[in-house]
Amino acid sequence: MNTNQQKVLADVLTNVLADNLVGQHQLFDELTIVVRAKDVCAVSEVLRDHKDLGFDTLIDLCGIDYSTYGDGLNALGQANGRRFAVVYHLLSVSLNQRLRMKVFVEDNEFPVVDSVMTIWPVANWFEREAFDLYGIVFSGHSDLRRILTDYGFVGNPFRKDFPISGYVEMRYDEEQKRVIYQPVSIEPREITPHVIREKNYGDSHIE
Repeated sequence: MNTNQQKVLADVLTNVLADNLVGQHQLFDELTIVVRAKDVCAVSEVLRDHKDLGFDTLIDLCGIDYSTYGDGLNALGQANGRRFAVVYHLLSVSLNQRLRMKVFVEDNEFPVVDSVMTIWPVANWFEREAFDLYGIVFSGHSDLRRILTDYGFVGNPFRKDFPISGYVEMRYDEEQKRVIYQPVSIEPREITPHVIREKNYGDSHIE
């Protein structure tokens, strides 16, 4: 999309979504809108069905954990301390335009947002992935279960507070003749690189 197309799309979104539009900005040559979690389904239907929008294809959906994002996202859509967000990447095939929609989840302890499966059925596996990796629950999803991690996996590995080593490890047990799970045996440690430099490295006054 060129600059003029983005401006036209931005104007249409402002007029059509009205009060449902929390924020709007351009990032990486693509227009991004921010909407409330409670409005995600209503807004998604408008984005799909309005003749000047026509976003019939959900290209991708992903979760984000903003817990260590420094000073927050005020310039990008008013995060206001909300930890989790869901990002939807949309395409209008007929109008040849793209849009990014961002939804911040209200509850940091139990993040929940409505499923958009009935609007874009391809959201099925995308939402399962965000549930698996971030623990975001998609209300109304018909089969919300883990999709990438193993059965019995503990925690959500893409959350910023998830330990790099994980909580359990698996190994083959010779006595039981099967793979078993056990607590992680690796001791957490901080790795400090050992740097070796030549004598007088960086000195500008060497004769």
